[in-house]
Amino acid sequence: MPHLANEVLVDAPLDRVYALAKDVESFPEFMPDVESLEVVERSDDGSRTVTRWVGIAKEFRIKIKWTEEDLWDDVAHTCRFKQLKGEYNEYGGVWTFTQTEDGKCKFASELDYEYDIPLIGPLLKKVIERLMRDNTQRLLDAIKAKAEAG
Repeated sequence: MPHLANEVLVDAPLDRVYALAKDVESFPEFMPDVESLEVVERSDDGSRTVTRWVGIAKEFRIKIKWTEEDLWDDVAHTCRFKQLKGEYNEYGGVWTFTQTEDGKCKFASELDYEYDIPLIGPLLKKVIERLMRDNTQRLLDAIKAKAEAG
């Protein structure tokens, strides 16, 4: 199963970056790869959400749909996520938010996934891996841009 690790250094306080990431309902407003995102469950304390996603893979002209559980830890500044149902065979990972000494925030994403399309070969699997890595980086960069804009 492919494992992807991406990160970005955000010139904004950790609390701002974490709050923007936790505000998943707003993602379609500033992330072009997210067509829609609906919160279907949220715990009273906000530590657990279940969200229904529709992502766009422009390169393949397809939409990918999944329902995801997010477990937010406001003390550790992490979010552990996994697919509950959807088109991925496996999908899950963790976001971590770390304050740097100079007041910036390191936003890191680790993702494990398996997405099988019948009859695809190893070359196409590498293309899908690159697309998944690029998509994850675009998500981090979008949150970075929004956080830095204030």
